Amino acid sequence: MHPALPLLLLALTSAATPPHAQGLNTQGFRMYQAGRYPEALERFQASARESPDYALAHYNLAATLGVLRKQGKVCEYSAHRDVIVEHLTQAVKLDARRLARAKEDADFTPIRDTLGWQKLLGRSPAREADVPVLLREVSWFGPGVGVYGTTQGLRFGPSGRVTLWTKEVGDDGTPRQKEVRGRYTVRGRQVALRLNGRAPLEGTLTETGALTFPGLETFTDSPSECEA
Repeated sequence: MHPALPLLLLALTSAATPPHAQGLNTQGFRMYQAGRYPEALERFQASARESPDYALAHYNLAATLGVLRKQGKVCEYSAHRDVIVEHLTQAVKLDARRLARAKEDADFTPIRDTLGWQKLLGRSPAREADVPVLLREVSWFGPGVGVYGTTQGLRFGPSGRVTLWTKEVGDDGTPRQKEVRGRYTVRGRQVALRLNGRAPLEGTLTETGALTFPGLETFTDSPSECEA
């Protein structure tokens, strides 16, 4: 939520929004301003439930989840990237002006490397022309292993550089991260990896946004979090 901007409770609120939903949103914003984010989240959630078509409630809910995620409270408040994206996408769908504001809003830093954010910017894995930029702009995570979460991921950089990181758990239970660097090329949906010291790999970015490599893993933009 942009701190320099007014709440816009009146000017941008639809006349059809129930007064109770508006009141809950107002309470939530005041708590947000006071740094009482869990309480603010409850009010925004209640406001969105009261009026599912209330764009500002969805926007404020998403922004507050973004703050809680940055504070490391992902599991406690279900501040998962896909949940934040879902509410922000709903806000933009209801009021397109929310997107311009979201681009300036630091609360959404945790989701700027998701497919959902890229879709809000007009990019899609369904378009082959967007594949190269999606590879670079999205963080790619493999499956998780219990409490250790995601154990490997891919980072695609400029000039054809790529890094595969892996998380290995030692005998003492301490996870340690290792990296293997290499190069990649893109042809249509096909992604070729040439990692140092490893055999070449050929993968595909599907139209639904899954990055698959036979013999490696399937990577998505969602890390494994909060698993027992």
